[in-house]
Amino acid sequence: MNLFSIGISHHTASVEVREKMWLSEAEAREILPRLREQYFSECMLVSTCNRTELYGMILPGTTVTERELTEFLIGFKKADPEVQPQHFTACEAGAAVHQIFRVAAGTDSMVLGDIQILNQVKEAFGLAREVGATGPVMNRLMQATLHVGKRVRSETGICEGAVSVSYAAVELASKIFSDLSKKSALLIGAGETGELTLKHLVGKGIGGVRIANRTREKAETLAAAFSGTVVDYDSIADTVAAVDIVITSVTGPTFVLGPEELHRVMRKRANAPLFIIDIGVPRNVDPASRKIENVFLYDIDSLNTVIDRNLDRRKAEIPKVTAILHEETEDFFDWYNSLQVTPTIKDLRDAFENIRTQEVQKNIQRFRAEDRELLDIVTKQIVNKLLHQPMTVLRAGSASNNGRDETLLRVHTVRELFGIGRRVKGADDGA
Repeated sequence: MNLFSIGISHHTASVEVREKMWLSEAEAREILPRLREQYFSECMLVSTCNRTELYGMILPGTTVTERELTEFLIGFKKADPEVQPQHFTACEAGAAVHQIFRVAAGTDSMVLGDIQILNQVKEAFGLAREVGATGPVMNRLMQATLHVGKRVRSETGICEGAVSVSYAAVELASKIFSDLSKKSALLIGAGETGELTLKHLVGKGIGGVRIANRTREKAETLAAAFSGTVVDYDSIADTVAAVDIVITSVTGPTFVLGPEELHRVMRKRANAPLFIIDIGVPRNVDPASRKIENVFLYDIDSLNTVIDRNLDRRKAEIPKVTAILHEETEDFFDWYNSLQVTPTIKDLRDAFENIRTQEVQKNIQRFRAEDRELLDIVTKQIVNKLLHQPMTVLRAGSASNNGRDETLLRVHTVRELFGIGRRVKGADDGA
């Protein structure tokens, strides 16, 4: 199988290197037709913050090296000398199929069980199809890849449980308040983690959000993004009394909230539950506040405990995911093998017929005119007898559910022996 993959990821390069190879939508639209014209009969690109990977079917009859493709990609991004060939890894055939399946399943992500990557793969395929870079094999591969992602998410727990500070905070809030749509939240500070926590809360349908920040302009920007309300930083305690969830993300040497303020707040709230997520470093809320009835205070350490527990649960699901990937890889090659057997038989017959024709024409003058027709008939019969056994074996393997690996090996061997198509030099072998 002449499927080939090459890419750079968090496994092989730092973020400073990876970002040099990130492709915007406009760049992907530009490079895909060029890749198809020069190297591939069909191809697609997946480019995210953690990876840029190219998948393609090498053009029949051509030979492409890893280095050639690597230099092409680096050159397109003008990323030399920061990005070097050693930052890339390549694989071929079954290994390439398995790689795209692992990406879609979230087992190759920086965050195990990443739930966003499947949609990113889907969007990447949609773009490749839109610019005319895909074909029958890539279309089928992407159909199988999306099916893998959906199976993994529905049949395993690899994506369950928060594994980021921001999402862990929201997961805990959901356990304390069963219906977030009837609750409101206050974000104190406008740091990145606080903003992500607010984003997740809004995604979970929080009833309303208020934002307080020392720099009011930044608070107004966040409020506009999340349909929130800006409140004065100096009147935080009054606002805390009016909300159900407080997220603190402030950098400073002193506590933003302590037991005295929270005692007053709880009296104003008639002791209604208050959920506080302190993601500040140093901490923004005095730990003694935990002693106050109905004040649920969680800091970074508390959230990391939740994250570690969830990661352990995700890791325990890896064997189930691996079984799905193996099954889906075999199913894909069942389809591909059936696709390859017929053209391989035709190519093999054509190769033998070309040799027969050339030799007959080269030696035709050595035979009498009345024997030349017989020469043509006899040589055709010889070719047919020579081809009968290999063609029978190829067809039989294609029809057998148990012969997928054997069939692929036979197809590959025939193509190698008789020079039918070329492979990429330097890539890892796969099934």
